[in-house]
Amino acid sequence: MTDTPAALREAHHADVSGGWLRPAVFGAMDGLVTNIALIAGVGGGGVSPRSIVLTGSAGLVAGAISMGLGEYTSVRSANEQVAAEVAKERRELERHPEAEARELADAWVARGLPRDLATQVAEAVRRDPEEALRVHVREELGVDPDDQPSPWAAAISSFLFFSVGALVPLLPYLLGATELWLALAVGGLGLFAAGAVVARFTKRPWWTSGLRQLVLGAAAAGATYLIGSLIGVPGGL
Repeated sequence: MTDTPAALREAHHADVSGGWLRPAVFGAMDGLVTNIALIAGVGGGGVSPRSIVLTGSAGLVAGAISMGLGEYTSVRSANEQVAAEVAKERRELERHPEAEARELADAWVARGLPRDLATQVAEAVRRDPEEALRVHVREELGVDPDDQPSPWAAAISSFLFFSVGALVPLLPYLLGATELWLALAVGGLGLFAAGAVVARFTKRPWWTSGLRQLVLGAAAAGATYLIGSLIGVPGGL
């Protein structure tokens, strides 16, 4: 079978613009770690299963809302900053097109392009104001002004995946179990599975990614369990 060069295939690169994947992964991991640690802490303090469900449910709702709002604000602020810089670059191109063309040519020369060729390309780009703006923004800011992440996509992804991650360690209690170790074990499986899924996007070994997330979550749960045990709750409320 003939191996088709990657450059001739459509979409041979994954989407790395950060629109939904980053907040989804971060949300799921944060939901898992947060509620595993929260359940371990209150469980270590000796509270009743009913109180653990209440605490975990509150952590799920509060955390999901916080994550969604935080992602929306963060992405929107970043997009507004990019828009402000693009507007600044547009003004510079309108006022000083020759100087901007020389700046672009200098950047390409610094990368190894011959001066004559760099100057010719910069002049050709300058003839189309919109293309000139896109090229200058990519070269000077390192971003694509036409491909910015959606704050709504980031917020919704973060909210939903945090909720799913935070629900995992609660499931045993919601299904009638009363043992803390079972909830922590299910949460650990969730962490390992989430890490393994992430490996599909990063092209790293699934088991190392899964173990890394499991170890990090276990460390967080161990710390909160210890604190909960030291503080304790009289009577196991």
